[in-house]
Amino acid sequence: MTAFAPASGQTPPPDSVHPRESSPEAPTSISRLNETIRGFVSNWGSVWVEGEITAWNLRGGHVFGRLKDATGDALISFRLWSSTLQRLPDDLRVGNRVVACVKSDYFMKSGDFTFTVSAMRHTGLGDQLARLEQLRAQLRREGLFDESRKKRLPFLPHVIGLITGERSDAEKDVHRNAELRWPQVRFRTAHVAVQGERCVPETLAALATLDADPEVDVIVIARGGGDPQTLLGFSDERLLRAVAATSTPIVSAIGHENDHPLLDDVADLRASTPTDAAKKVVPDVAEQRALVQQLRARARTRLTQRIAHDVAQLEQLRTRPVLRAPEGMLVARSHELFALTSRGRDVVTRQVYEGERRVAQLQASLAALSPGATLARGYAIAHLEGGVIVREATQAPAGAAVVVTVAEGSFAARSDGPVAEADVS
Repeated sequence: MTAFAPASGQTPPPDSVHPRESSPEAPTSISRLNETIRGFVSNWGSVWVEGEITAWNLRGGHVFGRLKDATGDALISFRLWSSTLQRLPDDLRVGNRVVACVKSDYFMKSGDFTFTVSAMRHTGLGDQLARLEQLRAQLRREGLFDESRKKRLPFLPHVIGLITGERSDAEKDVHRNAELRWPQVRFRTAHVAVQGERCVPETLAALATLDADPEVDVIVIARGGGDPQTLLGFSDERLLRAVAATSTPIVSAIGHENDHPLLDDVADLRASTPTDAAKKVVPDVAEQRALVQQLRARARTRLTQRIAHDVAQLEQLRTRPVLRAPEGMLVARSHELFALTSRGRDVVTRQVYEGERRVAQLQASLAALSPGATLARGYAIAHLEGGVIVREATQAPAGAAVVVTVAEGSFAARSDGPVAEADVS
C-alpha cells in the first residue's frame, strides 16, 4: 500500500492512513483500524477446538455461548446460527465437553470479536459436571431428595428470611412481588456473596442465623441465574447438608428454568426464579379475599337452603291431623282408655264373684267334713293318754283314764271296760 504524502503543513485524512503508518500527526481512523483487523482475522480460516460449554443461551433461534479450555484459564465466545443448530445433536447443554469447528469473526461496527460455529459434537461430560452428577447420585441414595423429608411451607409466614446478594435484582424481585401479593409481608434479609470463594461460607453463616431466629417461618435463597461456573457454590456439599438439616423450610430460587444446581433438589421447594419464589411463599391477598367472599356466599346459600328446607318440613308436619287438632288424639285415647277400664272392671267383678262362690263351696265342703259338725250331732271322741283316739272298746279296759271330747268342750272319764252289745242296746 502506498503511503499518503501530505502537503507541507497539512494533516492527511484519517481514512487514508494505514494503521501501521499512523502517528500522532497522522492518525488512522477507527473504521480503517477495524477494517484492517477484520481482514487480518478473516485470513485465519476455520479451526477445530476442544472445550467445555459454560454458557448456552438461545435467543431468536440462535445460540450465544462460551467455551472454556480444559485448564480453566481461557474462554472464547461463540455464536451458532439456527441453520447450523438444526444439524447438531439435540442434547447439547451446559457442562458438555465438545469439539467445535469455529471461524473467527470481527464486527467492524462494534469492535467485538467472536467465533461462529459450523460444527460441534460431544467429547464427554465436563469434569465439574461429572463430579456434580456423582454427588447428586450419592445424595439421592442418602434420601436427601426424598419428598417425605421435605417440610411444608406455612400458608402465611410471619417473617420471610431472604439470603441473596446485596442490591441484587433477585432481592428486588422477591420484595416487589411478595409485597404486591401481601402488602404486610415482613423480611429479614442476609446479604451474601452469591458466587466465588465467599459464597458458601457466607451462605452457611446466614442460613444458621435465620434458622435460629424463631420469628422466621421460611427461608428463601435467591440468585438471578447464571452459568454453571458461577452457580457451583449452590451445589457445594457443605451447603446442601446444612440445608437438609435446617428446621425451617427452605425455598431455592437460584436461577431460571435451565439452571439446576443441586440445592434445587435438596430444598423443600424449588422456585424457577426469584419472582416465582415470592409467588409461592406468600398468598395473593386479592385471591384470598375473593375466596373468602366465595366461601361466604356459598355458606349463605347453603344456610338459606337449609332453613327453607326445614321450614317446608315444619309446615308439612303442621298440616298433619295430629298436629292440626292434637285434642282429637287425646279424645280417641280417652275413649279407648274408658273402654279398657270398663272391661277391666267387669273382668275383675266376675273374677271376685267367682272367687266368693268358690270360697262358699269350699266352706260348705269343709263344714260337712269337719269333726265339729259330727260332734254337734251328739257324737263324741274318746282319747287315751298320749292323744290316741279310741277306736275299739278293747283299747279302753276297765280303769283306763279317758278324755271325751264333745261339741262343746272335753271331760275326763274312767272306763269300766268293754260292755256287751246287749247291754248297750
